[in-house]
Amino acid sequence: MRKLGLIIRREYLAKVRNKSFVIMTFLSPILLVGMVVLIAYLTKINDNEKRIVVVLNESGHFQQEFLPQPGLAFVMMRDISIEEAKDSTLSLGYYGLLHLEDRGPLDKVVESAYFFTREAPSTQVLEHIERILERELRAYRLEELGMSPQTYANLGKGYEINTATFAGERSGKGINEFKALVGGGFGYLIMMFIIIYGGFVMRSVIEEKTSRIIEIIISSVKPFQLMLGKIIGTSLAGVTQFLIWIISASLLMVLALIFLDLDPAILLERPGTPGMDPAFPVDGLPADATTSLLIEEFLKIPMGLMIGFFLIYFVLGYLIYSSIYAAIGAAVDNETDTQQFIFPIILPLMLAIYVGFFSVFSNPHGPIAVGFSIFPLTSPIVMMMRLPGGVGEGGVPIWELVLSIFLLVVTFLGIVYLAAKIYRVGILMYGKKPTYRELFKWLKY
Repeated sequence: MRKLGLIIRREYLAKVRNKSFVIMTFLSPILLVGMVVLIAYLTKINDNEKRIVVVLNESGHFQQEFLPQPGLAFVMMRDISIEEAKDSTLSLGYYGLLHLEDRGPLDKVVESAYFFTREAPSTQVLEHIERILERELRAYRLEELGMSPQTYANLGKGYEINTATFAGERSGKGINEFKALVGGGFGYLIMMFIIIYGGFVMRSVIEEKTSRIIEIIISSVKPFQLMLGKIIGTSLAGVTQFLIWIISASLLMVLALIFLDLDPAILLERPGTPGMDPAFPVDGLPADATTSLLIEEFLKIPMGLMIGFFLIYFVLGYLIYSSIYAAIGAAVDNETDTQQFIFPIILPLMLAIYVGFFSVFSNPHGPIAVGFSIFPLTSPIVMMMRLPGGVGEGGVPIWELVLSIFLLVVTFLGIVYLAAKIYRVGILMYGKKPTYRELFKWLKY
C-alpha cells in the first residue's frame, strides 16, 4: 500500500505541476466564460437594432393593424407612387417597404401584397408581417361564412386532459423528458470526464514506455500497482482541475454579467425580435402552467441523492474505462497506434447517451432503459437519467440500483485484472503494432 500511495502521489504531482495542465486549468474557464459573455453581448446588440418598415397602403384595409413592436416600427405612406416609396425607403435607410395595392376585397389585397428589401428579408420580420395579414384575412373569411372570430377560436382550441398521480400530485406531458434531461446532464459529465481524463492515463503510460523509464519503475513495483496508481493519481488531478473549472467559471460568469449588465436569459430567447406579437406566442415556449409544473418537478428532484450516486457511478465508471485506457497505452508505442482501439471504448458511451435518451424519454421503466441502466458499460450514464424520478416506488426499484452498482464493482475488478495482464506484457513490448489477436494471447500469460 505504501508503494501504491507513492505512485498516486507522484502521478498527481506530476500532472498538476505540468505547465500545460496549469495553463489550461486557469485559461479554460476564461475562454468558456468569454465565449458565453460574447454571445450574450452580441445577442443584446442584435436585439437592440431597430428595424423600420415603410407601409404604402393604397387599400381601404389595415388602418391600425401595423403597430410598433420591440425591435420593429412601421412608417405609413400615402398618396405617392410605388417608385417614389421605394426611393424614399432607400434614401432614408429604412429596412423595407410593404406595398398593399387597392384591389377591392381584402383577400385580393393580401394576395397581391409585396414586401421589398435590399436583400433577403429577416425571417422574424417577415413572419410578423405575414401574421398581421393572416389574422385580418382569417377574420374577413369568417365574416363571409357568418361565423364570428370568437366562435372560430373556440372550435380550433386544443384540449389537454387533466393528469395526476394516484398520490394526488399534478403531472403532465414532458415530465419524463424533463427529468431525463436533468439526469442526462450528470451522465454527460461522466462521459466527458471519462473521455478526457482516460486519455490522460493512456498518454501518461505511453510517455513513460517510450522514454524507457517504465523499465526502471517496474523493477521496484508490480505492474498492477503501477497501473492502479496511475489511474487514481490522474483521476485525482482531473477532479482537482474540474472543481477549479466549476468554481472559477461560476465566479467569472457572475462578475461578467454584473459588470456588462447582461441578462443571462437572453441566451434562452428565440433569435430575432421576441415578444413581437402577443396574439401569436412563440412556438415551443411552455405556457405559464407548464412552466410552474416543471419548476415544481425540478424542486422535487432529490439532488442530494443525485449527487451521491453521481459520485458512485462517476468513480466506478471512470475506474473501468481508465483501466482499459491504461491497457491500451501499455500495448502501443505511440498515440497514433491507439486509434484502432479507441472507438470500441467510446462506442458504449455514445450508445448510452443516444439510446438512453430515446428509451428514458418514452418509458423510463421499459426493458431498454432498465437493461442499459444495469449493463456495466452504459449504466453510469443511463442510470443517472432515470434517478431524477427517485428511488423506490415510482422511481428506480432498489434491486435495480443495487444490481447495477454490484455489476459495476464486479466488472471493474474483472477489467482491472485483465487490463493488468495486458499492461504487464505490453509495457515492455516495443516496435510492433499489437493486433486484437495478440492482445487475447497476452490475456493467457
